[in-house]
Amino acid sequence: MADGCPPNLQVTGRASPLLPLVVRELALRRGDQPVLASVTFTLQGGGVTVLLGPNGAGKSVLLKALDGLILPDAGTVTWAGRAPDDVVRRRIGFVFQDPVLLRRSVLANLTYVSDLRRLPRSAAETALAGVGLTALAHRPARVLSGGERQRLALARALVDRPDVLLLDEPTASLDPASVGAIEAVIRREAASGTAVVLVTHDVAQARRLADRVVFLHAGRVTEETPAERFFAGPASEAARAYLAGRLLI
Repeated sequence: MADGCPPNLQVTGRASPLLPLVVRELALRRGDQPVLASVTFTLQGGGVTVLLGPNGAGKSVLLKALDGLILPDAGTVTWAGRAPDDVVRRRIGFVFQDPVLLRRSVLANLTYVSDLRRLPRSAAETALAGVGLTALAHRPARVLSGGERQRLALARALVDRPDVLLLDEPTASLDPASVGAIEAVIRREAASGTAVVLVTHDVAQARRLADRVVFLHAGRVTEETPAERFFAGPASEAARAYLAGRLLI
């Protein structure tokens, strides 16, 4: 697919109540530099959709726009026909690359969320068990390792059982064991019917997790396709260069 030709992304699987996600002609500039340029796609079903591409391609900015954290200069984002307002965002879990945790215990980071959402305490305990941190429940969050902090952030996003999970480089700079633990949670959530959108520039991770790939370069979606087809033979020159390890400028 040539640069500038917006694709229509169709992901199969059991649909979440928030789907379809429809992105139309999304554009954003910072000063004179375009960050996103006419990004268009539609996410119909579940599984893991990977936003792949080099650093600076616009992946993280796009993810934040999907959640309504960044307002575009032009274009629209709708979830089941609705803009990403507070009602929609309550059904979306978001995990940042560098999570900000509360200065309290591991469990208290989750009960804070469950109390805000008027959920039973068991919701926090279940989320904590789901990421393998029950044994650390009463440890101060500030003393956790990088991998443990990221798993806690993931548990916090899952307390309210979201319909969609947005993940921005959740395993960046982590050790292999921590990466494996987080990827296991991602697979479990996708298998349960949660629609997962994962930002990564790690090709190996994308190969392990992706059901579909949306490839971004210089703020444009240059290709979208099922993961198997993408890795077997990408259609765009930018994607071919990226998979071959060549620098994209």
